Amino acid sequence: MSLLSIYNKENYFEAGCDEVGRGCLAGPVVAASVILPASFTHPYLTDSKKLSAKKRAVLVEEIKASAISWAIASCSPEEIDKINILNASFLAMHRALDQLKCSPDFLLIDGNRFKKYHNIPHTCIIKGDSKYFSIAAASVLAKEYRDDLMKDLAKKHPHYGWERNVGYPTKTHRLGIEQFGICELHRKSFKLFEEEIIAS
Repeated sequence: MSLLSIYNKENYFEAGCDEVGRGCLAGPVVAASVILPASFTHPYLTDSKKLSAKKRAVLVEEIKASAISWAIASCSPEEIDKINILNASFLAMHRALDQLKCSPDFLLIDGNRFKKYHNIPHTCIIKGDSKYFSIAAASVLAKEYRDDLMKDLAKKHPHYGWERNVGYPTKTHRLGIEQFGICELHRKSFKLFEEEIIAS
């Protein structure tokens, strides 16, 4: 049974926000924003990293069907290189919020930092995707969207193992860079080589 909270501030129209892909060497950073009904609950919705791919796929459809509004947005590798990954994460969240059908009056942000969005008050919550349904829902939507995108891009760029690592710095990914060089989807501002290689 999930122990997540339904809302942070009672009687507020809250949107949960989360992003995925900050630590990747390639591909966009993707964010999602979700407004759920105040009565929403779910038996196993939580941080997307704690869920199997099968459960996430089912949850995507349930979240989209239940949400008052939801949106997914991204920042490209070029934008990440230009403004840095932290600012790109904020911008992706802002873009997701821009796409919501209705405007929230309070934001729940996963993490410890955020750049204010218009005049809407917000609170940053460390590990918020394990504490609030709306943030967990945003986490699931963003992760599934990005994972599917990177697996599709792997067909065009087969040397890096993106169908498995979705752009994260695994041994397979780093060896692919060493042998074949980088492609246009790599983040050139990132350290693409390190002495310590993460096992694939």
